[in-house]
Amino acid sequence: MYKISKQFSFSAAHSLEGLPDDHPCSRLHGHNYVVTVHLRAKELNKQGFVRDYNELKVVKNYIDSTLDHRYLNDILAPLNSSAENIAKMLYDRFKPEIPELYAIEVSETPKTSAIYEPECE
Repeated sequence: MYKISKQFSFSAAHSLEGLPDDHPCSRLHGHNYVVTVHLRAKELNKQGFVRDYNELKVVKNYIDSTLDHRYLNDILAPLNSSAENIAKMLYDRFKPEIPELYAIEVSETPKTSAIYEPECE
């Protein structure tokens, strides 16, 4: 199995619902997010790639136009704008056009990340 990944970044604000009032994430705050798309394939294409990294510009374009410098609560509603929900939303958005996609990882800080990977495809 061959695996590749590519990272994209964006900045956005959000607040998380359902937390105690004194929880810092219940207040409006922002992150410099890093999104990593993970692709895999049993065989390489004729160029020797899982997929050409240039073909992942669709992910960058979507992130730049839809998520960057936005209020994520408006975009993900009615879901909470957690890293886990962002990862699944991006997976669901791109899996149909990037069949090699098997996971999306979303990091809010250098020390934390959430990964969405379906159990079976």
